Amino acid sequence: MYEFAVTPAVTNIRRRGVEISEVAPDSLGAEMDLESGDRIIKVNGRVVRDYLDFRFHTAGENELVLEVRKKSGEDWEVELERAEGEDFGLAFEQIVPRQCANECIFCFCNGNPADARPSLFIKDEDVRLSFLYGNYTTLTSITEDEMRRIVEQGLSPQYVSVHATDTDVRAYLLGIDKERADISAKIARLLDAGIEVHAQVVLCPGINDGDGLEKTIRDLAAEYPRITSVAIVPLGLTRYNTDPRLTPVTPEFCRQVIEQVGVIQKELHARLGTNFALLGDEIYLRAGRRIPGRTHYGDYPQIEDGVGMVRSFKNEFAKLVRRLDREDWTTSNKSGTIFTGTLFAPVLKEMIDELNERFQTKLIVEPLENGYFGGDVSVAGLLTGQDLLSARDRVAGNFVCIPKQMLKSDEAIMLDGMKLSEVSRELGQPVHAVNLQELATLLLNKN
Repeated sequence: MYEFAVTPAVTNIRRRGVEISEVAPDSLGAEMDLESGDRIIKVNGRVVRDYLDFRFHTAGENELVLEVRKKSGEDWEVELERAEGEDFGLAFEQIVPRQCANECIFCFCNGNPADARPSLFIKDEDVRLSFLYGNYTTLTSITEDEMRRIVEQGLSPQYVSVHATDTDVRAYLLGIDKERADISAKIARLLDAGIEVHAQVVLCPGINDGDGLEKTIRDLAAEYPRITSVAIVPLGLTRYNTDPRLTPVTPEFCRQVIEQVGVIQKELHARLGTNFALLGDEIYLRAGRRIPGRTHYGDYPQIEDGVGMVRSFKNEFAKLVRRLDREDWTTSNKSGTIFTGTLFAPVLKEMIDELNERFQTKLIVEPLENGYFGGDVSVAGLLTGQDLLSARDRVAGNFVCIPKQMLKSDEAIMLDGMKLSEVSRELGQPVHAVNLQELATLLLNKN
């Protein structure tokens, strides 16, 4: 049970704190008469800067005093007692990301078309987003306040774009001076405080590969298990990347990287019990090599970076087949077109062909060239509405499926700003943005 009392605040609180975006009905927040648009300024006298502060200052606390600026402009002081672990039922505004101060020569923002959505040009460098969503930071411009906050609030794990442990090479890649590029003391401070770190290397041929890559892997592995893993992903170039310092990633380069890192992985696994250094799926696919098995990736520590995603997809597909078997679903006239990137299309086609043969579906996998970004961009998540419309003559069946990664997470909008409904209207077919489970539901729907 809880009790609360509201009194006018005695101070004039400026616009700060964190804004409430939603209050769940019949929740503690609703009982306190909090509303969307109200701002929580302090908790027990401690300043609230964002959702993470609110979560940290209220954790484990049963007696609370909240300073609130109502959307009407009135200031409240709310005293309450709440039951152990009772949720407030509040959702908050999105965190405005801190901006990156680097000039990375490989930054994907440099490869955007001039007419791309403004949000695609935002370069975030925010340890809060690293903790919440696995976004990578370089730690080059992190402030003392941010360092203290990570430690105090236990914002673990942190995902760090290391790229190279040689500070000269790192400075060159990030477009900064050598002093800023050296983050060894910062990482040591995080590790000593018990913060788990996952590292990333964006591999740029001729710059941080070869002996430099081996040095980076071994330097990071020396801190295992405090540094839990390093993801090695290839440079991606659109047709708008014109920096002469960058060399495209080729299949032969990918094969060389697999051979080199494979030797190191075997050594590390024998010594540490983990492969530690994990290559992005794109490297195997570009090389024409088999994707490693499930045990290679452990608990998939960096799957959101495209490391182990294909293996995970294959495993989930096997579960889908077993689900359809359990449904005794042996006949169907379901026919449709599945669009995906050119890199993943051969892998998906093999699985869908098995599905068609086994369950009499009529699904076609169509590889979709990325005309919007061009260059060597071939992953599904960067396809756009314009790319789909360019392939309208290849649409067959009664529906179209696209990877869910083509949409913004919170909206049915693609990278070029086209809405899913617009694409459906132009193609003359319903377009479904799906993951595997949603594809299964679509196929099992007898309507």
